[in-house]
Amino acid sequence: MKLIILAGPPSAGKTAVVRQIIRQLAGEHLIAFLKIDVVRAFEDEELKAEFKIPTKKVYSGDVCPDHTGILVLRDAISWAEDLGAGILIVESAGLCLRCTPYTTQSLGIAVLSAVGGTNSPLKMAPMIALADIAVVTKVDLISQAEKEVFRERVREVAPRADIIETNAVHGTGLRFLMKAIRAMPEILDPDAIVLRGMPPLAVCTICAGKKEIGWQQHFGILKTLDGADDLYRGE
Repeated sequence: MKLIILAGPPSAGKTAVVRQIIRQLAGEHLIAFLKIDVVRAFEDEELKAEFKIPTKKVYSGDVCPDHTGILVLRDAISWAEDLGAGILIVESAGLCLRCTPYTTQSLGIAVLSAVGGTNSPLKMAPMIALADIAVVTKVDLISQAEKEVFRERVREVAPRADIIETNAVHGTGLRFLMKAIRAMPEILDPDAIVLRGMPPLAVCTICAGKKEIGWQQHFGILKTLDGADDLYRGE
C-alpha cells in the first residue's frame, strides 16, 4: 500500500487535490481516505458519497492536529490494509505551521494557495520544507509575475521539492503529480515509519493548561519581547 500525506493551510485546496487523485487513480487502486481536523469536518462524507471509497475522520480537539495524525497513523495504516487498499490518503487540518505530518515511507504533499500572498510560503516553512511536492493552487487567479515570485518563495524554503501549479478544481497541471504517485514505493515496514522532521522543542506550560500571561508566570523554554534567544527557566 502507498501512503500519501497532504498538508496545507485552510482553504488552500487540499480536498480539491484529493478529489483529482481519487478521480484519476481509483481505477487502478482501492483508495482509503483519512481526514484529521480540529472540531468539524465533512470532506470524508463528501468523498465517500461521491466516489464510494472507505473514509474515516478524527477530531483532534485539544491536541495539535498534526500530532493527532501521528498518534493515529499506525491504526489508520492497519485499517486501510485490512480493507485491501492500494493507497491511503491522509489529509491534515494544516493548522500547525510549526509541525509537519510527513513521515518516512510516504509521499508528502504541501498544498498552497497562490492567492494567499507571495510571501505566504515563507510563513509556513516547515510544512513546505519537508514535503516532496508543493502543489500551488488557484494559479489562474494571479498574474504571471506573481506566479514567478510565489515559485521563487517556495524554492527559498524547499529547494528540492517539486513545484506543481494547478487549478485543482479542474485538475489542470496535475499530470506530474499522478506520475509521481504511480512511481512512489509502497510501505515496506509500517513499524519503521517515523516523522521526517523534529517536533517542537518541548511542551510548554501553556500547552499544559496554565492561563496566566507573561513569561514570568511560566517555566521551561520561554520567549521574551526583547530577548533574541530562548530563555530556559525551571529545573
